[in-house]
Amino acid sequence: MFRLPSIVPFASLLPSFEGDLYFDESPAHTAQRLLYATDASVYQEIPVAVALPKSPADIKRLLRFAQTNGLGLIPRAAGTSLAGQVVGSGIVVDISKYFGQVLEINAAERWVRVQPGVIRDDLNAQLRPHGLLFGPETSTASRAMIGGMIGNNSCGLHSIIWGTTRDHLLEVRAVLSDGAEVTFGPLSRDAFEAKCRGENVVSPLEQRLYTQFRDWLSQPDIRQHIRDGYPKPTVTRRNTGYALDALVSMWEQENDRASAPSPYFNFAPLIAGSEGTLCFITEAKLNLLPLPPAETALVCAHFDTIRQSLEANLVALDHRCAASELVDDYILQLTKTNIEQTKNRAFVEGDPKAILMVEFFDDTAAGVQQQATAFVKALQQKGLGYAYPILFDADTKKPWALRKAGLSIMYNIPGDDKPANVIEDTAVDVRDLPDYIDELDRMAWEQHGLRLEYSAHAGAGEIHALPLINLKSGEGRQKFRALLMDTAQLVKKYGGSLSGEHGDGRLRGECIAFMLGPENYQLCKDVKALWDPHNTFNPGKVVDTPAMNESLRSEADTPIPQPQTIFDFSKDGGLLELAEKCSGSGDCRKTHLSGGTMCPSYMATRRERDTTRARANMLRHFYSRQSKPTDHDYEAVKDVLDLCLSCKACKSECPSSVDMTRMKAEFTQQQYREKGVPMRARLVGNFSRLMSLASLAPWAYNAIYNTPALRRMANRTVGFHPDRTMPELGHTTVRAWAKKAVGRTQSALAAGTTAPRVVHLFLDEFTNYNDLSVGQKAIQLLERLGYTVSLPDHAESGRTYLSKGLVEDARALAVRNVTGLRDLVSADTPLVGLEPSAILTFRDEYPDLVPAELKADARRMAQHTFLFEEWLAREAEAGRVDRTRFTTDARQVKVHGHCHQKALSTMEPVKTVLSLPANYAVELIPSGCCGMAGSFGYETEHYELSMQIGELVLFPAVRQTTDRVIISAAGTSCRHQIKDGTGRHAQHPAEILFDALA
Repeated sequence: MFRLPSIVPFASLLPSFEGDLYFDESPAHTAQRLLYATDASVYQEIPVAVALPKSPADIKRLLRFAQTNGLGLIPRAAGTSLAGQVVGSGIVVDISKYFGQVLEINAAERWVRVQPGVIRDDLNAQLRPHGLLFGPETSTASRAMIGGMIGNNSCGLHSIIWGTTRDHLLEVRAVLSDGAEVTFGPLSRDAFEAKCRGENVVSPLEQRLYTQFRDWLSQPDIRQHIRDGYPKPTVTRRNTGYALDALVSMWEQENDRASAPSPYFNFAPLIAGSEGTLCFITEAKLNLLPLPPAETALVCAHFDTIRQSLEANLVALDHRCAASELVDDYILQLTKTNIEQTKNRAFVEGDPKAILMVEFFDDTAAGVQQQATAFVKALQQKGLGYAYPILFDADTKKPWALRKAGLSIMYNIPGDDKPANVIEDTAVDVRDLPDYIDELDRMAWEQHGLRLEYSAHAGAGEIHALPLINLKSGEGRQKFRALLMDTAQLVKKYGGSLSGEHGDGRLRGECIAFMLGPENYQLCKDVKALWDPHNTFNPGKVVDTPAMNESLRSEADTPIPQPQTIFDFSKDGGLLELAEKCSGSGDCRKTHLSGGTMCPSYMATRRERDTTRARANMLRHFYSRQSKPTDHDYEAVKDVLDLCLSCKACKSECPSSVDMTRMKAEFTQQQYREKGVPMRARLVGNFSRLMSLASLAPWAYNAIYNTPALRRMANRTVGFHPDRTMPELGHTTVRAWAKKAVGRTQSALAAGTTAPRVVHLFLDEFTNYNDLSVGQKAIQLLERLGYTVSLPDHAESGRTYLSKGLVEDARALAVRNVTGLRDLVSADTPLVGLEPSAILTFRDEYPDLVPAELKADARRMAQHTFLFEEWLAREAEAGRVDRTRFTTDARQVKVHGHCHQKALSTMEPVKTVLSLPANYAVELIPSGCCGMAGSFGYETEHYELSMQIGELVLFPAVRQTTDRVIISAAGTSCRHQIKDGTGRHAQHPAEILFDALA
C-alpha cells in the first residue's frame, strides 16, 4: 500500500553525499517521503526523495544530480507554508537540521549572519544579551526559520513598526543554477557596472543577471508597466509575483539622485519573497533593531461588529501603536474548549464579535499607561467598542498566544468543512480595509454561500479571512477555486495584493497574470528563466503553476470510513478525523528555548519525523488508504511513532489539540492484533503483577538491581539499557503498612475536629510498590492536617498498559475502577492521587474507554478526581489548611512538572501548596519532558535519547542548584530520571510538606 518505487538512480549520489538521503522502498525511506508530501497547506504530492544536506557542497551535488535527471529541488525549512511552497514531486531539500548556525553577530553595526535553518525566536534569544532583535515576527516565530521567512518575505505582528523580512535582508549567499555560490549584497554604482562587465563575478550566469536587469530597468516602459500593475505604494504588504517593484523603486531612487550614494543596487529584495524559485540560499546577513522599550501595554478593545473594530484600527494607527491585531468571535468561541487557550482568555468580557489587540511601547510605566488610556478615550469619544481591558508587560503574553493560535485552532471544528487557506493573505491600503472587508464578506456569502472568519494584521491592512470548505468534495473544490478568482477581482479593484506575507506558491500562482497584468507576468517568467533556465529550483511555484484546486490532500468524493477503535473518538469525529485536525502549523517543531513540552523527541533530534505533525500525517496516510495494510505499512508507521514519549503535551499545546498519545496507543493495539504482542511490551504492561510477586521478597529484587553487574544482565534480558538503574522495591507496600497502622487516625485527630473530612486516596501501583516514603508521608501529612484518609479497594490505573498500547487491558481496568469506585467518589468525598500519570487516567482516558453504560459515571467521577496538589490547593484556598502547622524556616524549592500534569492541569496548584510553609520560595524549572516517560527511558534503543532530552533543560537546572535547594517532582519517572541524570534525590510535594510540618 505504501510502497513508493523510484527509477531515479539515487544510489549513484550516495557515495559523495554527506547528509541524509531517503529515496528507496524501505519502510523508513517510505515514511520520510510521505511525511514530506505536505506542508501547512491543503496540498499533497509525494516527493521522489528527501535530502538533508550537511553543507553547500551537498546542495551543489543535489543540484547537479537533479539537473541530470530532470528533477526539481524543493527547498524546505520548517514546512509551515500555507500556499504549498514546499510541496512537489521532486527532491525535497530540508535545511532545518544541518543549516542552523548563527555564524556572526556584529552588535556594533547591528547585523547578524546566519544559515537559513536558524529559528527566528531562537535567534532573538541569542541576540537579547546584545540588546538587539530581528524584527519580523510571524505567528510561527517559535519554529519559523530564516530561510522560509526570506522565501515568503514574512512580516508578522509588529510589521507596522518593524517592517518585513525584505526590509532587513542585507545580503544573501546562494547557490545559482550553474552551481556557482554567489553573495548578493548592496553594490555601489561602480561595483554594479563592474559586475555587468564581468568583473568580480564567480560565473557567467552572475554577470548575465546584472546585465539583463540593467537592460530591463533601463527601459521606461517596463518600469511603467511595473508601477501600473503592482499594488499601489500604500499597500505595505505586497508579495504577489517577484518583487520587481522593489527593484524599480531602488533603481529610480538612486538614478534620480545627482550623486547616487552607496548602495546603488542589491538583488536581496528580489530574492525575498521568491519562494526558493531563483536560487538556493545558504547564508543571510540580516539587519537588526534595538530591543523595544521595557514597558508594554495591550488594549484589548471589544466590539459588536467587525466594521467597528476596523474603524477602531484607524484610530489605533493615529495613536502610533506598535501592533494592531484582530480576533473574531468564531476563534474566541473555539478557545473555550481548547485546553491551552482556556488559560489565555481571562481578558475576554462577554461575547464580542471582535477584539482588537492594540499594543504600545514606552520606556516608563507611566508613559505606556498614558498611551493606552488616550487610545481608549479616543475610542469612547467615537462610540467604538464596549469594553477596553488593558494588560501590562508579562500579562500581555496570554492574549498574544491566543491570537497566534487563531488559524490553527480553527481545525478543531468537527466535520469535513475545514478552514481553507485560500483568500487568507490579501492586503489592501489600511484606509480601505473597512470597505474592502464589507465587500468581501458580502461577495463570499451572496455568490458562494460562505461565511468568513477574520483575524490578524488589521494594522497592516491584511486580515486573514477564512471560509469553511469541504475540500473532500468536488463541489467544495469548485467553491475553493471560484472564491479565489472572485476575491482576486476585488483585491485588484482596491489596488491591493493577493498575497501579503504567505506567498503565491501553487495556490495563487494562477492569478498573478490577472493581478499584475500580462506584461508583468511575462517579465516574471523571464526572470525565472534567466535565473533558473533548467527549471530546477522549486518548479511550479509563483509562475507556471498547476491548477490551484489539484493535488489536494484527499481524493474528491471518495468517502473513507473511520476505523473501528477501542477508545471512543466520536467527539473528534473518529480517529482519522483527529489525525486530519493537524493543520501542519508546526507548533511541535519549537525548540526547548521557546519553552513548553511539545515535542520532546523533536527538541532532541531536530528531525521532522519526530514531530507530532509527522506522526499525525503518517496516521492520516495509513487510515486514508482503502486496501488492507501490509507488514511494510505497519513498519513504516511504527518507525515514525517510535519516539513518541506519550507525554500528552500535544493535547494541550497543539492548537488543534491533536492527541497523539491516544492515537499511538490505538494504532499499537491494532498492530498487536495483527502481529502479536512483544514480550517487553507485555512485561511493562504487567508491571503491577510483577511488582506484586517481587514484593514477596523485596530483598532479593533489590539485591539484584542494586548490584551493577547483575542489574546489567537483568536489564539486557528484558531489553532495558544496562546503564539504567531500576527503582527499588519498598520493604513493604504502602497498603500493607497502612493496614498495620490501626488507630493512627484517631491519635492524630485527638485534639482536632470532631468531623474530619474524608479523602479517598487512590493508591496507584507505582506509589504502592516503589515509592513507600511518598505514600507514607502523604497519608501522615493529611491526617496531621485533620483529614481521614480512606484507601478504597481498586485495580491498578492501567497506565502501564496504555503506555505500551495494550488498550484492551487498560479498558478492562477502567471498567473495574469505575464500577468499584463510582459510589464512593463525590464532591464531598473526592478521589485524590499522588502519581499524575495514574490518577489522571480517570480524567483523561476513562471517560472514552468505558462502555456506553458507564460513561456518565466515568464523567461524573472525572469531575471529582484530583491530583494531590490540586486538591490540597483547593482546601487551602477554602481556609481548611492551617499554614501555622508548617515550619517558618526559609528554604528554596525548585519544581519540575510531570508532562501529564502540565498538559491536563496546571502547575499553579503545585506552587500554591509548596508555598504553604511561609518562607518557602518556590520556582518552576522551565523544563519540558524529563525524558523518562514511563518505560521509554529504560528501553535500550531509547535510553540515549531519553538522557538527551533531560540534558536540554532539566539536568542543567538541577545541577546548578546547591544541596540546600529542595528538588520537587510529582512523577515517579521524573524523580528516577533526575536521580540517574544528576545524582540528586527529588521529592514528591507530599514528602516536602510532611517534612515541613512544625
